[in-house]
Amino acid sequence: MQRCLFFEFIVSAPSRTGLAMALLSTWLIWGSTYLAIRFVIVDIPPFMAAAIRFWLAGGMLFAWLKWKGAALPSKRQMRNAAIIGTMMLAGGNGAVTFAELEISSAVAALGVAVVPLLTIIVARFWGHHSSRSEWIGIGIGMAGIVSLNFGADMSASPMGAGLILFATVIWSIATVWSKYLDMPSGTMSSALQMLAAALVLTLMSLMHGERMTHMPSGTSIAALLYLVVAGSMIAYSAFSYLIIHVRPALASSYAYVNPVVAVFLGWSIGNEHIGLHELFAMGAILIAVALVVYQQVRNKG
Repeated sequence: MQRCLFFEFIVSAPSRTGLAMALLSTWLIWGSTYLAIRFVIVDIPPFMAAAIRFWLAGGMLFAWLKWKGAALPSKRQMRNAAIIGTMMLAGGNGAVTFAELEISSAVAALGVAVVPLLTIIVARFWGHHSSRSEWIGIGIGMAGIVSLNFGADMSASPMGAGLILFATVIWSIATVWSKYLDMPSGTMSSALQMLAAALVLTLMSLMHGERMTHMPSGTSIAALLYLVVAGSMIAYSAFSYLIIHVRPALASSYAYVNPVVAVFLGWSIGNEHIGLHELFAMGAILIAVALVVYQQVRNKG
């Protein structure tokens, strides 16, 4: 396996340290990206912002890999990476970015917490059987999602809620499907997925008629750079590593932890209001992720 920029010590055989670092990256970094997206789209249209993010992140990763002497994958692998990148990043991330025009970053992250349930349902079509503990954890997490939909943001914005639902469905399908496709190895997979998504998002931006009306503020530019380096180059590479080496429920457990991080940052930095429905949802997802992680540790036993 080609080594990742952030996880240089990760090789083909997974290590406990590598898995722990990858999990922390998807849990903490991705949790902070929801607020970063909200700062970016204040000045940059959503599809354009997402396209710039993935052009830069994918381009830098690809250039770094070629400088290290990495060979190009087969045409089949490049095609599969383009399909998964389009689904996850153009479809999933693009929809979330657009949804944040109408809903808060905290609520967007809480909505994405439905991913583990959908991932487990999709995985059954490929013969994966989930444990009782995983199903209990997913059920508790879904109770939080039900509470969330009675909150002010979701009930006031049907379009925002619909975009979040679309994002979670397409991301879940791609998460499971990618495990059964012939994909490029290591960071090359992440780079090609981002470049494919960037192309699709650019076309979406043009079709939507997006235009820059003024020079972005320093805050928007800084948030965009954070999304490029931390959210894409580091965390997305970590996620690509996880979906190969761990059970689907654990690989998608970031969707439970991200809301906690996003809610705290949205409240403390973004001045976002958090109501009782959101607080109940956050409590439920903390219990849910504990059950999912417990099952993974017991299986590794």
